[in-house]
Amino acid sequence: MKPKYFLSFFLFIQIIVLQIIPFFPEHVEQFYSNGLYPIIAKFSRIVFGTIPISVGDFIYFIVISLILIWFWNKRKSWKQAWKKNILAVLSFISVFYFLFHILWAFNYHRQPLFEKMAIKKEYSDADLLAFTKKLITKTNAIQGQITKNDSLKVVFPYSQEQVFEMNLNGYKNLSREYFYFSYTHLSAKKSILSLPLSYMGFGGYLNPFTNEAQVNDLGPMYSFPMTTNHEMAHQMGYASESECNFIGFLASVKNDNLYFQYSGYSMALRYCLSNWQVRDEKIFKQLLKTVHPGILKNYKESEDFWKQYETPIETGFHAFYDSFLKLNQQKDGMEGYSKFVNLMVNYYKEKAL
Repeated sequence: MKPKYFLSFFLFIQIIVLQIIPFFPEHVEQFYSNGLYPIIAKFSRIVFGTIPISVGDFIYFIVISLILIWFWNKRKSWKQAWKKNILAVLSFISVFYFLFHILWAFNYHRQPLFEKMAIKKEYSDADLLAFTKKLITKTNAIQGQITKNDSLKVVFPYSQEQVFEMNLNGYKNLSREYFYFSYTHLSAKKSILSLPLSYMGFGGYLNPFTNEAQVNDLGPMYSFPMTTNHEMAHQMGYASESECNFIGFLASVKNDNLYFQYSGYSMALRYCLSNWQVRDEKIFKQLLKTVHPGILKNYKESEDFWKQYETPIETGFHAFYDSFLKLNQQKDGMEGYSKFVNLMVNYYKEKAL
């Protein structure tokens, strides 16, 4: 069988297999997420982690350029050789699809974190209110410790390169409590696509082919540790956005450094306040009055940053990514980012912040 026919048929087989795999999350967890994947991820991070530039971004640029050149060269002969060209396209998609899943994306079908950590999914308004109040008290306290003035925003004193290294402390502390959150061989980088990412409305992404954590380096620094920790959680094989927010939060607040703790607590508080803004405007306004003005200034800093990049492009990419997540067993889509509130509320029901 010719390679083009074989690869096209192989794509069909992959699609069928991926309809079956979601029914066996325990097997994915055991044999892939805790078996094959850690070996692949470790190898990738060792190979690419020491290279200062984003290899994955350059690979994307080269591949996209080659695709555009191929289509341009085939534009005149497309009708005459349509069968050959379609087989070529299907072959490329087949290889891409295989690499995407074997190198990372099978993690979409692993055991949910709430089961792994025995955390309940549901919570009441009373639970959320109690947690939000505790979170406000904690975030206020850390902001006060850092600035010595509740009206001053937190100004981050470290470089982005320092953040990458210092984040390891949080994961080291977290892994003492949960061994499966152990992180080794740092491979976190500033994305060379940070400007496009800003217009798309994203703080970072994981390159599944090189296992590099790509972080948007243009945004406010106070949130940079939490954003990086989120992408590092993806590197460990957690695909769910809500789970990565939760893991990134834990790694931030477990860090020995107050600025990193502030990054985690302030971001978590923002999600809780946004939740209340949707649930009950009156309670939201009451809670907002108890938050230090300095924290609100950091939030305003983020709001102003993202506002300058608001375009229809962002809406389009969010719609695309929402559909992508839903196709990959993340039924909440983009809403999944805020679903980590469920994990936080129930995790801290019997734990101190």
